Amino acid sequence: MFQKFNSYFKILSDRKFWLFTGSGLIVSVAYMDPGNWGTNISGGANFEYKLLWVIWLASGMAMMFQYLSGKIGIAGYSVAELVKEKLKRKSLIVSYWLLSELVILATDLAEFLGIVVALKLLFGIPMIYGTYIAVIDVLLLILLTQKRFRYLEWAFVLFVSVIGIGFVYEVFLAKPNFSSILASSIKPILTNESALIAVGIIGATVMPHALFVHSWLIKNKIIGLNNNLSKETTLKYHATENILSLTIAALINAAMLIMAAAVFFGLGEKVATLEGAYITLIPLFGGFAALIFALALLSAGISSSITGTLAGQSVMDGLMGFKVPLWVRRLITRFINLIPLTIAIMLGLEPLHLLVYSQVVLSLLIPLPMIPILLFSADKKIMGELVNKKFTTILASIFGIIILSFNSYLLYLVFIKGI
Repeated sequence: MFQKFNSYFKILSDRKFWLFTGSGLIVSVAYMDPGNWGTNISGGANFEYKLLWVIWLASGMAMMFQYLSGKIGIAGYSVAELVKEKLKRKSLIVSYWLLSELVILATDLAEFLGIVVALKLLFGIPMIYGTYIAVIDVLLLILLTQKRFRYLEWAFVLFVSVIGIGFVYEVFLAKPNFSSILASSIKPILTNESALIAVGIIGATVMPHALFVHSWLIKNKIIGLNNNLSKETTLKYHATENILSLTIAALINAAMLIMAAAVFFGLGEKVATLEGAYITLIPLFGGFAALIFALALLSAGISSSITGTLAGQSVMDGLMGFKVPLWVRRLITRFINLIPLTIAIMLGLEPLHLLVYSQVVLSLLIPLPMIPILLFSADKKIMGELVNKKFTTILASIFGIIILSFNSYLLYLVFIKGI
């Protein structure tokens, strides 16, 4: 065990490792997006610390599937490319592509909402106008990617720092109950009432679009670096970055729920909205704490929407074989989501509820990339020397069964029990 940790520390001191990093950070932002805010704040406000174990479980499962997706990229493929190769028939490929685009749209809806709500909190911009302003974040994407992709990766360091520091600050102010945190981390409790939020947490953490994009990012990263690293070394770099990036994401997610549990639990309708949560922070901890909350939400929305755009490009490129500029891709997705979002705002639907439901949809769609990733990473013809060890495949399969079980339980409650 000591030797294994020692090898990880050696990797962290290796300059080539830091040149390789970036894709894991881009993917990790998907685990801190506004959808996570919706499920974690709802979970903490309604069930205190009781769903903290779901965050740790979902984070571990996400880490496993992201590792497998990245391995496929190291082997020289993207998940979408391999799906196209296996399906063969045009009708099946188009059907799979349309379902994958539904994943991208559900993801972007949450990110879009996060930006719109943050604009209202920070600048008082009505949400109906914020929807149109949020569309122009495409300009940031153009600015960050027009010269070097590395600029985009550096920008993500800033985004993650804002989100992470913001919630560390909020938790510090909240002074949570650490014995309850420990107990809820290791004691699984799931009720009919908390099942919706639990499934939403899984959908917000094991995000299907992030599973698609990781293989594509690493494949392109290796081509771009054009170095002579062995596949074994590259795999070690990938595993280290994956553990590092997603551990940070897991801690930030946990901090969201812990802060909500410590501050909002028992306040009922006062914090049934993101705006309500923001307003509640002001008399408790002052305007600066509320400002940090809103800035972190804006950072989460912008950064995760860029990851979503890259995921959409990877799916379109791999399945349909054609590329469009990233800014065009972003505009198309945003304008499609503009319609339901505008209708929802005009009907007075609460963004926090929309965020939770969008993440439940994502959880139901996890099998779309998850099953191919399990099959491809265990196929020696595809993976060669990178093929999964038997233990890895068994553990990943158990995680897959857990996700399907959570989804099935929720569907049972909704359609059979009528809850």
